[in-house]
Amino acid sequence: MDSLLVGGQKVEIILVDDGSTDKTATMIDEYATNYPSLVKTIHQANEGHGQAVNTGLQHAQRIYIKIVDGDDWLDQVAYQKALATIESWQKDECKPDVLLTNYIYDKQGVKYKKTMEYSKMLPQEEVFDWSRVKVRLGKYFLMHAIIYRKELLQKMAFQLPAHTFYVDNLYAFEPLFYAKKLYYLDVDLYHYFIGRSDQSVNEKVMISRIDQQLFVNRRMIEFYAQNVVPDSFVGKYLFNYLEIITAISSILLLKDGSNESLRKKEQLWHFIETKDQKLYQKLRLSLVGKGLNMPGKAGRKLALAVYFLAQKMYGFN
Repeated sequence: MDSLLVGGQKVEIILVDDGSTDKTATMIDEYATNYPSLVKTIHQANEGHGQAVNTGLQHAQRIYIKIVDGDDWLDQVAYQKALATIESWQKDECKPDVLLTNYIYDKQGVKYKKTMEYSKMLPQEEVFDWSRVKVRLGKYFLMHAIIYRKELLQKMAFQLPAHTFYVDNLYAFEPLFYAKKLYYLDVDLYHYFIGRSDQSVNEKVMISRIDQQLFVNRRMIEFYAQNVVPDSFVGKYLFNYLEIITAISSILLLKDGSNESLRKKEQLWHFIETKDQKLYQKLRLSLVGKGLNMPGKAGRKLALAVYFLAQKMYGFN
């Protein structure tokens, strides 16, 4: 909250208390009392991260939307630059649909933090379309990189599922299909705090909630199959993202290694095949797909070894 309040009257801060049982409700109401012109609080029964986002979107009054999770924060200098950029568009009738910025994996206990930046992938400080996006393996826009124009989300009647983890992948996937005008600021805006053992992105926690990860993965597959033209510029980007999410689902199931998990992995790939044969072939024949589907225990060990290398390189989990 301290990092958000720096925005002053340029921002509207909506705090959603999703059925908390600790002192959260009292704390956020104190912010609303102390900063009545900046902060609005909403209390609801526990319905999960997705419904909390839906609630925030329903009450938002400003032109652009930024989701900030409760344990993350924004860099003050980058925040002011992002706000100044948005402010410069106020009289522009053709405002960008999405503003993209960098984010930092602020991993607990790690001295050198990994920054996810897009300077080699995107034009800087100008409006552009998907034809100018250079798709790169392992580079995609998480929720932390995205600021949407509210009108974009309203037009598509965007809703996230309640009582489900990992819905931030849907937030960073489905609306981007409809985004026509993009803008990139090469600033490290968002600090994505990870490393706690109880976080939803902790590897052991993700394995215990694998059915929710698979639910999100399948919705992404269905959306892609129903809407995306594979050879379009945005289609190439969305394929790249879907490939990564499918790889994560598959790797987690391989890491668990139980017969039940291996069966779920086969079911996931069969689901892709039944929904979109061309998508299945493209995924299955890609380097990632071949690596994830190598036969036997030796194949599974090699796939996991590659995953551990990527984990070390990118600093996730």
